[in-house]
Amino acid sequence: NIAVQRIKREFKEVLKSEETSKNQIKVDLVDENFTELRGEIAGPPDTPYEGGRYQLEIKIPETYPFNPPKVRFITKIWHPNISSVTGAICLDILKDQWAAAMTLRTVLLSLQALLAAAEPDDPQDAVVANQNAVIVALSSKSWDVETATELLLSN
Repeated sequence: NIAVQRIKREFKEVLKSEETSKNQIKVDLVDENFTELRGEIAGPPDTPYEGGRYQLEIKIPETYPFNPPKVRFITKIWHPNISSVTGAICLDILKDQWAAAMTLRTVLLSLQALLAAAEPDDPQDAVVANQNAVIVALSSKSWDVETATELLLSN
């Protein structure tokens, strides 16, 4: 199976990467057949997400690498391109801009970059995208992102 062979190689690539050694990205097996993985990204520095660790569910389709993995945030997060309810992600490379040359590592790094640079014009969560005051408040370094996210999601 092409998908399994490829994801095994990419799994090893992530484990050996500089980003993993610096504790920026991480990936673990959920099942033995490499079709479901658990990812983790660190909140990027100089963002409201700095210091946070964000868990991801990664499902590898049989058509991988010709189709993107299905990825969603498990950790609740307040971000215009991520559903605050389901964790669904609005990111072009996970949809129509996917290329077979992309890897698990590039997906994790792209998600980390998305946290650093939201795309409010292409929102996954319109409520979040429309609450600019909340986004501005969250960008204040004095906010603890995880606490703020929980407070905002409970309203």
